This record gives sequence, structure tokens and C-alpha cells, in this order.
Amino acid sequence: MEKIIGALWAAPGEGREDYGARILATLPQALHAAGARRLRINLRDAAIAPGEALVQQWQDPQQAAVVQFWLPSANARFRADIDAVLAAHSAWFALWLVCESTIIANTAHPPAPGVRTWGWSQSSFISFRPDMTRTAAIAHWHAHHTRIAIETQANFEYVQNLIVRPLTEGAPAYDAYVEECFPPEALSKPEVFFDAVGNKAKFDANLAAMMDSCHGFLDFSRGDIIPTSQFDFAHLD
Repeated sequence: MEKIIGALWAAPGEGREDYGARILATLPQALHAAGARRLRINLRDAAIAPGEALVQQWQDPQQAAVVQFWLPSANARFRADIDAVLAAHSAWFALWLVCESTIIANTAHPPAPGVRTWGWSQSSFISFRPDMTRTAAIAHWHAHHTRIAIETQANFEYVQNLIVRPLTEGAPAYDAYVEECFPPEALSKPEVFFDAVGNKAKFDANLAAMMDSCHGFLDFSRGDIIPTSQFDFAHLD
């Protein structure tokens, strides 16, 4: 089995919330019928509106939703039905083959079938610094930054997806997709995000450690960081 990450764009003039509601109604069943397994959809809906200040943007317009799923093969020859479903549910879509690493599994607030997962998900399409080799960037990410992300944040799910290759023409040149889930208050309260409520010294230290580590391997000019609501459809399997 191979894991695929997909970014979906809404049609011009269609609001993100309207688009999210529309695809949530029909996309899960359509993708499952086309062969997708362990399906997850991340949407930009009203529930994450307080986190608008957390958005970082490279793509213009920015993607409105993210799909994650597994197929026996990501080869285009065997993906035609999947691509047709995504084309019917978006103005444009991009797909990447990824290698998944679950750093923190969501055992604290496990997804319920087809309903919004508690809290919210930071969906991060990231790129590595151009002055670093891919090997060096991955080494920093895995050997150093992973520990920082665990120790300085209130994340209760943390999944790294290293992009192996793009699957669709024109897909933005990201290097990875990361999903981290946080308590709802972390949308607007940095002290919650950085696991330092009531402790300014801890907040300052955690923030500084995170920023220093991010600057050690990320290209901030080529990333899209998007607060989303997570919906899991693995029960369809």
C-alpha cells in the first residue's frame, strides 16, 4: 500500500466553508468507491476561524482542503478513478506520494467515524531550505526538530509525511506534509499551543526553541500552513 496526500482547490467565488460542506457530503463515499482506504479529509470550516492568524501562505489561491488516503499502487495507470473523483470535487487538485511516520498517535482524542475530531489540525505543507541538501534537512528534521516539536507543544497527534514525489503535473514543490492536532484553545492562545499556560518563562523558552529549530531547516517563503478541521473516514473500510 502507498499513501497519497492531496490538496484541493475550490472554484473561484466559492467560499471555503461552502466548499467544505459540499465535498464532505459526497467525497468520502466517492473516494472509497474508487479504491481509497484509511481516508481522512481536512477542511477549512467555521470551527477553525479563530486561527486565521496562524495561516502562512505560498500558494495563491491557497488550497481549501486536504485529503489523505492509501492505495495498493499510486501509479497513474491504477489511479484513474481516484483522479476522476477529485476532479469532480475541485477546481484543481494536486497529489503527492508520501512516506508516513506517526510520531504521536492520537490516543487522547481518537477520531470518531465521519464526525469532526476534537480540537483542530494544523496542516502544514513545508519546503526545506534551498541552501541545504535534502539529506541534511531531513537529518535536522528527524534528529533534532522532532524532539523539539514533542517537548514544546500541546500536540496530541503528530504525523510526518515526507514527500517521495509529485503524482500530478504542476503540483507545488513541497518537501513534506505535516499534520499536528491541538486543543481548540490553541487556535487563538499561543500559551496553549506551546503548552505553557500560566508560565511565561516556559512559553518564551518553548517559542524560542521552536523558532530556532524551524529556521534550521525550513524555507518559510515556500510553505502553506493551514488550520483545519479533521474528519476521519477509516470506518468506511
